[in-house]
Amino acid sequence: MQMQDKVSDKQLSDEQSREIADTIREELARRRISRQALAEQAKLSLSTLEKVLGGRRPFTLATTVRLEQALGVSLRKSPVVPASQAANDVAPDSLGSYAHRAVTWLEDVYITLRPSFGDKDAIFAYRTEIIWEPKVSSLVFREGDRTDAAYEHTGEVAVPHQSGFVYLVIIKHGQHRVITVSRPTVAGEMYGIISTLRAGPGSQLTPIAAPIAYVPLRNVPQPSLGRVAPNDANHALYRKHLRRTVEEPFALFLTQ
Repeated sequence: MQMQDKVSDKQLSDEQSREIADTIREELARRRISRQALAEQAKLSLSTLEKVLGGRRPFTLATTVRLEQALGVSLRKSPVVPASQAANDVAPDSLGSYAHRAVTWLEDVYITLRPSFGDKDAIFAYRTEIIWEPKVSSLVFREGDRTDAAYEHTGEVAVPHQSGFVYLVIIKHGQHRVITVSRPTVAGEMYGIISTLRAGPGSQLTPIAAPIAYVPLRNVPQPSLGRVAPNDANHALYRKHLRRTVEEPFALFLTQ
């Protein structure tokens, strides 16, 4: 019995824990169930579930098995190996020299909101995940569920201590797209500015800046993605978030 307890309490590796957390977040989003509901089904405390999904605690074999039974899916994609100390868990100086353990509060799945560049009354919504990537020793962001899938981006996350802001940066073939947002509110939301290029007819590109908001997926019970029109059930909520960006203000837009 003692040997079985030791096996079930074995901690999984950091890589396995990240894979499992990613799969669980995808299942929660796809099935539109809350973390509280999953915790109850798996007979885990919500606190434990939040910690393992946020990377503040590694998964154990016992916890993983309970979650697999609750979800009815296999969460283990690679062999079970004991967790080991990461060789380097500090981001490079160009991104702010932050330690992984100091930025776990940023790791989450967000609904990203910005004005639609093609329809002045619509709001463009898509999914963004921020996670720690050990291969580059930093936080990275990955966009998904965009109706314009060709423009889905993956980039680096800078968290400098001096400014107190978070920067999501994509540099591709010399072109830059920069998103500057506040650190999360109590509810986990981030607000700021996106600076990018707007695609026009043919090969025409125009520099454009707009308010942007990152809202944790768990804060929106039934999220709408894509180009969200005024008749959509979530349009008023999304518009409220975007207006908060400039009304509080988290960001300023100057004109003459």
